[in-house]
Amino acid sequence: MTRHPIARRRLAGTAVTAALALTLTACFGSSKGGASDNPDANVTITFWHGWSAPSEVKAIQATIDAFEKAHPNIHVKAVGNITDDKINQALRAGGSSAPDVVSSFTTDNVGEFCTSHAFVDLTPFLKKSGIDPAATFPGPQLSYTQYKGNQCTLPLLSDAYGLYYNKDMFKAAGISAPPKTTSELDADAVKLTKTSGDSYSQLGFQPDYHFYESTITHFAAQWSPTYFTSDGKSNVANDSALKAAMEWQKNLIGKLGGYSRLDKFRTSAGEEFSNNNAFMAGKVAMMIDGEWRAGMIDDSNSKVDYGVAPFPVPDDMADQYGKGYITGTIVGIASTSDKQNAAWEFVKYLTTDTDAVVNFANAIHNVPSTTAALASNKVSQDPNFQAFIKIASNPNSTTTPASPNGGDYQLVLQNLGYDFQSGKQSDLQAGLDDAAHQIDTNIAQVQ
Repeated sequence: MTRHPIARRRLAGTAVTAALALTLTACFGSSKGGASDNPDANVTITFWHGWSAPSEVKAIQATIDAFEKAHPNIHVKAVGNITDDKINQALRAGGSSAPDVVSSFTTDNVGEFCTSHAFVDLTPFLKKSGIDPAATFPGPQLSYTQYKGNQCTLPLLSDAYGLYYNKDMFKAAGISAPPKTTSELDADAVKLTKTSGDSYSQLGFQPDYHFYESTITHFAAQWSPTYFTSDGKSNVANDSALKAAMEWQKNLIGKLGGYSRLDKFRTSAGEEFSNNNAFMAGKVAMMIDGEWRAGMIDDSNSKVDYGVAPFPVPDDMADQYGKGYITGTIVGIASTSDKQNAAWEFVKYLTTDTDAVVNFANAIHNVPSTTAALASNKVSQDPNFQAFIKIASNPNSTTTPASPNGGDYQLVLQNLGYDFQSGKQSDLQAGLDDAAHQIDTNIAQVQ
């Protein structure tokens, strides 16, 4: 089971992505690399990944063992618990100690990996193998693994976001089903909230952007915003979807008692990745979260009887109910590798072999990342997990696009969200105008 959600870690590391982009830019001369090695030769390739928990390491090693059995001439040396900082340092240095295949939880760095040519463009390999990416991977997964036509990474399992709800609290409040629209969510959140002095004994929903996975990008996915124009300029000042999402969040804060009260509750809530998580402890009735949370609840001593459903959509988009925010792990081939054909055989197996994808997904409780694997009857049939399979398979699900300076634009929007929800910025349009200017300025610094 994945212990940490990918997207939250992406934003946690966003503060350094601009610096990373500056160090990566122009460090690698070509994305063509050295794909002249004999894929039938007896060779050892080095694979760096970020998994570290014993169950995760066991799962990825099982996948490697299956690959080596099918490709007895290619041996894989796996190195786990690798951070993006170490990846960047090793790829800049090159040499025999550098990896051949690299996976990363930080999808926001795809734009940097592609523009710097740290990873090779996999398009020639895909064509050589007769693989149509659009037919193999769902739209969001394909989107966050490329930048401006450079398919420098491929998806290696996914995360999907949905709504967790406490069945007992719903029953006690006389609510028969999870909300499908934002107006229903608002009404249920108010009905499920019980105040205690200047705090809460039970909170229906916590919209505070500081709380767990309640980020602007996770919420805004239900409005399907367009973050950039076709020429790469920030679109956030002109995007009505993003503005509507932020206005909804601010209005719900008001309905639930105001920012000060909600933020005070947040500071006393349990740590996200502990058994004291506010939802798992029965303090919050509904929460946005990813598929890994179900595994955490099931493995814990939590007594919460929970259900999972898609996160609600705006009332005027009710026909798109079922979609959600998608992100995931990425994998690519280092441009410094001189074993790229052998490396491609491994990457191809990791990302496109249906049984390999399904088995790995089941083992670490992540969502499969190919269309065929999502449809496989070998995927866990647990009803709560299947809810995320449906979200990941929904054609209306969205993600956040790649950018040449990583997730910097998300950090700018996140900071605006903090100011807007607290009342520090009362003019949302002015804030979005400033955000758009800042995003464009920051991108210009790395191009």
